[in-house]
Amino acid sequence: MDRSNEENPFAQVPIEITISVGRARPLVRDLLQLRQDAILPLDRRVEDPVELYIGDRLIARGELQELEGDQAGQLAVRLTEVANLRSGL
Repeated sequence: MDRSNEENPFAQVPIEITISVGRARPLVRDLLQLRQDAILPLDRRVEDPVELYIGDRLIARGELQELEGDQAGQLAVRLTEVANLRSGL
């Protein structure tokens, strides 16, 4: 039974999407020595794609961008790949 988003009561429920910009794997001893203003290198470069997750499911990839105008300085993601979220449901 295929219902449009307007008819589905769950279509209006907000969800949280996590944006992963990279990972770090410091040793515990190094982690314990971190202080304010410390730099923790990640495994990615600034221009590398970011990954979007709902829970632990990868739903898309994209590029970080900075908004302009009234929202200047705020980060956003321009999607470059989107998973088929309907498959497997």
